[in-house]
Formats: sequence, structure tokens, C-alpha cells
Amino acid sequence: MPFFFANHPSVSYDVQKNGVPNIVQNPLVRFKLQQVLENRSALYYTHNLQEGQSLQFIAKRYYNDVTLDWIIYIINDIIDPYYDLPLDYQQFTAFVKSKYNSVESALNTVHHYEQIIQTQSVLFDGTIVPEKSIIVDETTYNGLATTERREVSNYTYEERQNEKKRVIKILHNDFIPNFLNEAESIFE
Repeated sequence: MPFFFANHPSVSYDVQKNGVPNIVQNPLVRFKLQQVLENRSALYYTHNLQEGQSLQFIAKRYYNDVTLDWIIYIINDIIDPYYDLPLDYQQFTAFVKSKYNSVESALNTVHHYEQIIQTQSVLFDGTIVPEKSIIVDETTYNGLATTERREVSNYTYEERQNEKKRVIKILHNDFIPNFLNEAESIFE
């Protein structure tokens, strides 16, 4: 057993798939930290990543320590920083070209059709009511009024996916010491 898993908790696992479980170290403890913190929205801020902002920059801004960027990686389940974080304009364009052969091709090819259920509106108090739409088939799409439907190109689809990655969770400063203690006890 490699030394870096020596202090991980043990689990019973049938390694040879023969019905005889062995006691092994659990190398997936990283995910237990995340599971404990998942769905506890009061523990988090949200941050909209701007183009060019690194997670080190964000860690410095919120935690005053660039080396705590790993906490942001864990909290947001970021495994591959290239694909799990938003791409900047040049990277995004290169990605689209590699996937669809050209930006023009991505712009001119339908990814899916949508029925607009509710348009975005702003209430008298400034509250923004978001747009609601559902994906429909082409036949349904063709039967809708032009104000109730939308074609979504491959480019728009990929752009939406990229933009979703901009909103990240930031663990509230009050919980950083507990998080560090928990991580230290697991990885000692």
C-alpha cells in the first residue's frame, strides 16, 4: 500500500470479485469531504468567475491565501481545471473549432429546439424572474408560434455550458478552520 493512503479510512471491498471482501484503504476520501458539505447552501458564497481569474486569485481574495485554492477545487468538484472551469474566448473558440470543424458550422447547425414557457421579466421591486424553457422535438417546435420557440445552435449550446461553469461556490471563511482540520485528519 503506498504511504500516501496509509492514514485513509479502511473500507471492506471485494477486490477480486470472488465474494470475499478485503479491508483496504479508501483513496476516495476526497469525495467524503465534498459529500458532507454538499447541499448546505448557508456555508457558501457564490462567485462569478470573470475571464482571466484563476482559482488562486479567488483564494487570495476570499481566504487571503493563494495556497487554499485546493479548497475551491474540492468544494466545486473540479477535477480537470481545463474542462471544469470556463474557457476564455480564445480557448472556447478553439474548442468549438475542434469539435465542430469551424465556428460557422457550430453557429449554423441546430443542437436542439426549445419551447419558451416564460420570458424573463423584472418585477416592480427589481426581482428578476428568469426565463423558463423546455427542449422539444422538431415537430412540436414547428407547431409553436415564433414568439414561443427557439432554435439552439451547437455554438449557443456550448456557450451556455461554458457560462454555467462561471458560478462557483466559495466556502464561508468561518468554516475554513473546520475544513482544514477535517482534511488534515484524513490525510495525516
